[in-house]
Amino acid sequence: MNPVRVNGHSLSLDHLYQVAEKHAPAHLAESAFSEMVKSRDCIEQILQSGRTVYGVNTGFGKLANIDVPSDELEELQLNLVLSHACGVGEPIPAPIVRAAMLLKVNSLAKGYSGCRPLIVDHLLTLLNKNIIPIIPCKGSVGASGDLAPLAHMTLVLLGLGEAWADGKAVPGHQALQAAGLQPIVLQAKEGLAILNGTQIMTAYAAYALYRALHLVKLADIAGAITVESLLHTKKAFDPRIQVARGFVEQMQTAQNVRNLLQNSEIVESHRNCNKVQDPYSSRCIPQVHGAVRQAINYVQSVVLTEINAATDNPLVFYQDKDVLSGGNFHGQPISLAADVLAIALAQLANISERRLENLLDPVQSGLPPFLASESGTNSGFMIAQVTAAALVSENKVLSHPASVDSIPTSANQEDFVSMGTHAARKAFEVLDHAETIIGIELLAGCQAIDFRQKMQPGRGTRIAYQTIRMAIPTLQRDRLFHTDLLAIKNLIRSNRIVERVEEEIGLL
Repeated sequence: MNPVRVNGHSLSLDHLYQVAEKHAPAHLAESAFSEMVKSRDCIEQILQSGRTVYGVNTGFGKLANIDVPSDELEELQLNLVLSHACGVGEPIPAPIVRAAMLLKVNSLAKGYSGCRPLIVDHLLTLLNKNIIPIIPCKGSVGASGDLAPLAHMTLVLLGLGEAWADGKAVPGHQALQAAGLQPIVLQAKEGLAILNGTQIMTAYAAYALYRALHLVKLADIAGAITVESLLHTKKAFDPRIQVARGFVEQMQTAQNVRNLLQNSEIVESHRNCNKVQDPYSSRCIPQVHGAVRQAINYVQSVVLTEINAATDNPLVFYQDKDVLSGGNFHGQPISLAADVLAIALAQLANISERRLENLLDPVQSGLPPFLASESGTNSGFMIAQVTAAALVSENKVLSHPASVDSIPTSANQEDFVSMGTHAARKAFEVLDHAETIIGIELLAGCQAIDFRQKMQPGRGTRIAYQTIRMAIPTLQRDRLFHTDLLAIKNLIRSNRIVERVEEEIGLL
């Protein structure tokens, strides 16, 4: 596995996923080390000059007008971390924390934060040894970034807090010992530099985006299987219709479906039927999936910028020997993008559930009720659709935008906040639900194809069908359906279905 070289400028979504999920090693580039040293030298020069600079030798937030004596600067940074570690709730999933650690390293590596390279070295050592700080998921309003959760991450660097090591929760000092590290004594500006930033919300959003980019392709596959197995027409995917509207993403979706259905005996079997129009959930796949793709493209443009951004405050411009206080920590870009992602994925799941319902309704499908071989004795997919419906309804609640909310904090110093972490966590949850819903549609679509077993599916849908059937057999009679749901979810997470289809026919 190739290591990721962190230089502050060229981190990609794939880099992030490889480190977060696949545990690829990460190392600091020499160029970034040099930038960090120059930035730190600038801070030291300011301290020696006696100049007053926010966050370096002052209090924080509303206390910015209070000068702090030089002999109390280390205590100032320690107290900052201790006082801000106020998170509550369940721990953030380990892959998200790993992503956040890499994002924090990448931000510090840009050389705008005034940290010693030692900080980055400790974070990378923990990351590469899979020693992961335990961070409560709630407590950030996305104001000065993710103060509370990043404070919990910082605790472990100081030998405090807790971390996962070898799958066990251990105190921070034991985690450092396991990594062969000594606790850090934070110097001026360093605590603030680690705590300021959007790394938690961006980690959630980037991780959800990475999976969403694959899920939108999988949704095209699921939709094509359903169109095929319901004997719906492929005329709605004619390229002339898509060109008449003009959206590139709509054209891409329609082309995917046409390619997936190429050489389908099932489609050919009803070429001359009298049916004119199909339900919207099949006929409007290009329009709906295409709009989701448009939204995801916007989200991607925001996230790719943010993962390589300097979101600390104040920022050190060592070339000018200046330190400027601004608002790059504010999470509004990610907040808006995460809300858009949640809404888009909720719609992708909504239309999938409607296609699922059509598969199970014998009036719509012409197949046995709930796709059960012996309906009555067997319930088939009846309650699997109820599960999908429950998740769809929950997604509607989760899709209420967090980015339109704000609440003043820090004695009105932080009077307009982003709620970016709320938005990103919701998007991550909607993504998880959407994967399950589309997974259920895939299972039902394959079951429907089994009832058309005398005819071959299309060139692409056949590959998807075979990949699923290698992991999950046909439902001959009722069995523990939860096991099937876990199996299809694992198959989706592995991205094996999309990969095999892409190898055969390509996907846009």
